[in-house]
Amino acid sequence: MKIQERTGAGAGRSAAPAQPSVGDRLPTPPRERKPALAALAVLLILVGALGATMLVLQAGDRIEVVKVTSQVQAGESLKKSDVTSVMVAKDENIHYVEWSQLATIQTYKAKSTIYPGTLAVGEMFAKTASLPAGKASVGLALKEGQYPSDIKAGDVVSAYRVGTTGSSSNNSDDSTGSSGTSSSGGALVDNARVNTIKDDTDATVSTGNLSLTLLVDQADAAALASAAAANEVAIVHVPGN
Repeated sequence: MKIQERTGAGAGRSAAPAQPSVGDRLPTPPRERKPALAALAVLLILVGALGATMLVLQAGDRIEVVKVTSQVQAGESLKKSDVTSVMVAKDENIHYVEWSQLATIQTYKAKSTIYPGTLAVGEMFAKTASLPAGKASVGLALKEGQYPSDIKAGDVVSAYRVGTTGSSSNNSDDSTGSSGTSSSGGALVDNARVNTIKDDTDATVSTGNLSLTLLVDQADAAALASAAAANEVAIVHVPGN
C-alpha cells in the first residue's frame, strides 16, 4: 500500500507543467556594431578639443598696440596726445603698430586722415608726406589780424582775398577791424584744411606773423597762391572744426 501511494503521488507531480525560474530572460538579438560612427565621434571630440586649445592660446598671446584717439590729418605725424594703448590678439597678417614702436612711427606721416578709434597699422604711414588725390598744399605768410588767434593744425577755414585800406575816411566803413584789411570779393577757398603751422618757438610768432600751409582743391590753388604772394589773404574759421 505504501509503495502504491508514493507512486501515485509522483505521477501527480510529473503531470503538472514546469514553471520557468525567476532569473530566466528571453533571448535578445546581438547588437549591431558601427565602427564608422564610433570613429567619427572620436574625431569630433578631438577637433573640438583642438579648437578650444587654439582659442585659449590665442587669447593668451596678446600684444600692446597703438589706438588713435584724436583725428590725425593727412601729412601729419602722431603725437603722444593723439593715441593710447590697447591690448589685442596677435595676428601675423595684421601689421599693428606696437606701443613700443610709437617713437619710431612718430617720425612718419599719415597717408590719409586717421579717425578716432582706429587701431594704427603700418600701411597708414609713410616716411614722407603725400598729398591726397586732387589736393594741393599752399603756403601762406599771414600778419596778425589775418588769421584767428586760436587757429591750429586740422582746422577747417575759408580764405578771402583782402586789400589794404587807405587812410581816407571813405574806406573806414569797409574796414574789418584793427588789422587794416578789407574784403575785396568772395571767398577764394570755401573749405580748406590747415595742414601745418610753424612752432610757437619760431621767431616770427613773437611779431604776430604766422606761417602755415592749407590743403585745398587743385582748382583753387592758383588763385590762393596768387593772393598769398601779394599778401592779400585772410582766413576765418568755418563750421566743420
